[in-house]
Amino acid sequence: MAEDPNSGMLSWDETIFRDERVFEIDFVPETFKHRDTQMEKLKYALRPATRGSRPLNALVRGPPGTGKTTAIKKIFDELATVSDISTTRINCQVNDTRYSVFSQLFKHAFDYEPPKSGVSFKKLFSQVTDKLVEEDEVLIVALDDINYLFYENEASGTLYSLLRAHEEQGGARIGVITVSSDPDLKPVAELDSRVQSVFRPEKIYFPTYGQSEIVDILQERVDKGFRDDVIGSRPLDKVAKYTAENGDLRVGIDLLHRAGLNAEMRGSKTVELEDIEEAYETAKYVHLDHSLQTLSESETSLLGVIAEHEGKQAGEIYEQFHAKTDLGYTRYSEILSKLEELGVVETKYAELDGRGRSRSISLAYESDAILDRIET
Repeated sequence: MAEDPNSGMLSWDETIFRDERVFEIDFVPETFKHRDTQMEKLKYALRPATRGSRPLNALVRGPPGTGKTTAIKKIFDELATVSDISTTRINCQVNDTRYSVFSQLFKHAFDYEPPKSGVSFKKLFSQVTDKLVEEDEVLIVALDDINYLFYENEASGTLYSLLRAHEEQGGARIGVITVSSDPDLKPVAELDSRVQSVFRPEKIYFPTYGQSEIVDILQERVDKGFRDDVIGSRPLDKVAKYTAENGDLRVGIDLLHRAGLNAEMRGSKTVELEDIEEAYETAKYVHLDHSLQTLSESETSLLGVIAEHEGKQAGEIYEQFHAKTDLGYTRYSEILSKLEELGVVETKYAELDGRGRSRSISLAYESDAILDRIET
C-alpha cells in the first residue's frame, strides 16, 4: 500500500507543541542544570535570613543568557516557604533610579504603587522601612541588571540607602543581591567609597554555557515543549551551535520556538534545518531587541542617527544628533557611553592627519536591523 503523502503534514487543528510556554524567555524550569555551584553560593549568602538575621550581600555577574535571573527566581521560590522572609526582584532596566527602585519596594510592601509625585524620597524610604520593622521581616532585594543603575549614576545612592537602612530605622534588616550582565563593568570598584565599605558582597560568577551544556539544557526544553519526535539531533545541534556562537542561551530558546512556528506554517510535523536557518535571522537579535526596549526617546534618537550615518566620526554624529534633538554635547557623550556599555555600538580612537585624535563610531549590528526595529 502506497504511503500517504500527507502523513507528515499537520491538519489545521494540530500543533507540534506540547507546552509552548516552555519557550518563553522568563519561563523558570523545574530543574536548573549546570548551575549547582552558583546556587550553593547563593544559599550560603542568604542562609542567615532563615535565622532572622541580615543575610550576606551578593554580587552575581556573568554575560547575558547564563542563568542569573533564573537562579534568583529559583532561590526566591524556595525562600517563599520560609516565614518572616520577604523577597523581591526589581528590574533595573525599567527602574533605573533610586526613587523608582524604592517605589517598587513600596509597592511590594503595601500592594499598591505610591503617588507619582508629591512624595519625597525620605518619606518613601521611611514608609518602606517602617513597614518592614512592623512586619518583623527580613527583606532580600535583588537588583536585576544593576548595570543600568550604573549607566544613570544611580547605583551608589540606591545601594547606600538599602545598606544603611538599619541605621535610619532600627530593626530594619535588608540584604541585597546585585545582578550585572555587563562584562566590562566592575561594580564594586565603581561604587562610592562610602558604599564599598558596607557592601562587601559574596561574588558569584555565571560563565557562558559550554556546547554540551547547551545541548543538555535545550534538550530538556524540547522534551517538555514539543511533542515526541518533532526535532531530531541534527537540527538540535544546529540550534546549539548558533547558541554557543552568541553566548546567550536565550537565543537558543527563542530559536527553538520560532523554528517550531516555521514548521507549523509549512504544515510539517517535524522541525527541519530550513526552519532553523530561517528562524535564526530573527532570533540572533534577541540581545538587540532586549536592549532597545530599555532606551529612552533621546537614546533611541542617537542610535538612529548612528545607524543612518555609520562610519562617521563622533563629531559629525553629534552635529546630526544635536540638530535632531537640540541636546548638548555632555548629554550626547553620556548616551553614547551607555550605548557602548550595552554592546549596541563600538567606539575607538584614531589619529587623523592634522586634526589630532578622533573617535569613530560603529554599530555592533547591521544598520538595517536597528533602523527596522526603531521605526516599527
